[in-house]
Amino acid sequence: MKTVFRVLVALPAILFVVMGLRWAVDPAGAAPGLGMTLMEGVGLSSQIADVGAFFLGMGMMMLIGLITATASWFQAPALMLGLAAVFRLLAWLVHDAALALPMIIVEVVMATVLLLASSRLTREG
Repeated sequence: MKTVFRVLVALPAILFVVMGLRWAVDPAGAAPGLGMTLMEGVGLSSQIADVGAFFLGMGMMMLIGLITATASWFQAPALMLGLAAVFRLLAWLVHDAALALPMIIVEVVMATVLLLASSRLTREG
């Protein structure tokens, strides 16, 4: 079962790292995958920095969690994904954004996997 959890964490971690790096080298190619268009000026700077850091940071934390077997390295990206799902719901409820249900489902499922991994793949668990 530990092998299954390692794979369920490792594959998205690698995907997140690649997505984060893509925001650094090809933001015009990365944006449409998230339903985004590129902003201009300081907005573009913030968009590249924030989205790139979000994905690269989460992917790195997940990989560090796999290497160190420390629960907090899984819990931090779980928190980030959970908050992303909450903010998507707020965007829909309060700001008339489209309901991005497929993205919310992925975020909730991945956050759940990471929380389970934090108890099953660590020295603490």
